[in-house]
Amino acid sequence: MKGQKGQYVRPQAADLEARLLEPRRFLQVLTGSRQVGKTTLARQVAQRSGLPYHYATADQPTLRDAVWMEQQWQTARLLTKEADGNGALLIFDEVQKIATWSEVVKRLWDEDAATRIPLKVLLLGSAPALMFRGPGESMAGRFEIMPLPHWNLAAANGWPP
Repeated sequence: MKGQKGQYVRPQAADLEARLLEPRRFLQVLTGSRQVGKTTLARQVAQRSGLPYHYATADQPTLRDAVWMEQQWQTARLLTKEADGNGALLIFDEVQKIATWSEVVKRLWDEDAATRIPLKVLLLGSAPALMFRGPGESMAGRFEIMPLPHWNLAAANGWPP
């Protein structure tokens, strides 16, 4: 699948975009090893979806706490007020670097559900770290996981043309 300016878009993009355009139901969790293209895919899908979105990465050591996550969430909530009925999208990259991320996400997600804020959330992180410290029983029933495998030769060469 081709994106803007002939840019290759992975096959998982269509599934992820469809999930994000559905009415708010589940957190989307995009997992995979380092350097498999999680961030690229998330940004491509966000742009293609037409949803207003806020991208936040926990890659900086000083940005790894609950307060920072809450600030990013609030920024995205403001986007939903400006958006049409489809809501907005919050993308958290490298979320596994925040020690209490699953508790914060659960609380904020549940608050939005109770107040009917149509904010959709996409979490990105490395598979092992995200799963061992991530959406366990406290997040049960709130998320869908989409694993992103390594590139294969056909994808790396942009096949099919």
